[in-house]
Amino acid sequence: MARSATAIKEKKPSRPQTSTATVSTGKKLPRLTERRCSISSTVNILSDAWAFLVIREAFFGAKRFEEFRSGLEISRATLTDRLRRLTREGIFREASYSDTSSRVEYKLTKSGIDLYPAFMSLMQFGDRWLVQPEDVPLQLIHESCNCVSKPIVACSCCQKLVVSRKVTYHDGPGAGRIRVEASRRTRRNSDDFMRGRPSSVSRALEVIGDRWSFLVIREAFYGATRFDQFESELNIASNILTDRLARLVDRGVFERRKYQSSPDRFEYLLTPMGADLHGPLIMMMAWGDRWRSAGEPPMLLKHETCGKIFTPTVVCNRCGEPIHAYTMKYRMRYDPNRFGGPKSGRAVPGRV
Repeated sequence: MARSATAIKEKKPSRPQTSTATVSTGKKLPRLTERRCSISSTVNILSDAWAFLVIREAFFGAKRFEEFRSGLEISRATLTDRLRRLTREGIFREASYSDTSSRVEYKLTKSGIDLYPAFMSLMQFGDRWLVQPEDVPLQLIHESCNCVSKPIVACSCCQKLVVSRKVTYHDGPGAGRIRVEASRRTRRNSDDFMRGRPSSVSRALEVIGDRWSFLVIREAFYGATRFDQFESELNIASNILTDRLARLVDRGVFERRKYQSSPDRFEYLLTPMGADLHGPLIMMMAWGDRWRSAGEPPMLLKHETCGKIFTPTVVCNRCGEPIHAYTMKYRMRYDPNRFGGPKSGRAVPGRV
């Protein structure tokens, strides 16, 4: 079973640090901090599974409110909220589409389009682990080589496949700790986001579709295996951590293994399926480094295969060329009429 054995060199101690905040009662409460991390920055912007899926529909060509609703079968209130958030974060921009109406279209910005490789990595994870080969809902065609493509995460230096056991983590110029914002200490969203079009992205998000689940998995790649290690690094409430670990064990991401008796204590080890989430997570990290780190990435990745610090990139498994939204076409392997779209097309039709 694959397991990350790498650890992070911290400029500051890895134990949670606290300052104090004075409230109206005059009492001083601890102010918690967490690791500065571009994965966290990206997940904070995407916020939840619905936000991911709204962006997915944009890659299928949705621009107008009802087009998003058709593909997602999402409530108006939820869709309005997610479109507003994603526009505020610069993933979408609003554009009027009628001189006689106040209605707008939602078009992906450059930073929004740059999420495409991370979505491809997440989709491939879902294809490999969560559906039977004959039930894969979407076939990708890479225009550069005109081949059916199954994109992979590769090293920018040696162009070889990146796997978790061959990556080590090192402080970048933006390393450190930041204060935990209370609004982010939320519970898992139990809404049913599997109602819309068949999608391996949806299936993957059903496994890991909230901020805490992403961050628990992230800490596992950094070397955490025991409850107190996850709890202390993430500053997460014990009941929330218990819920996420149980859920991730149930979904096959972790294996729960006893390491002590009297009292019984357990560690949580990444399964092969869990280890395969390394690609989607480091692609989210790469996006956060480009768009949210002000040129100072908190962490650097070293590829042990070639010995170099690298940037993860998603490439075509057939020709090895980088994958971009404008070079990919898709063919749906299900009837798309229900979702208001064509059976085939191009990701992000038309330039923004």
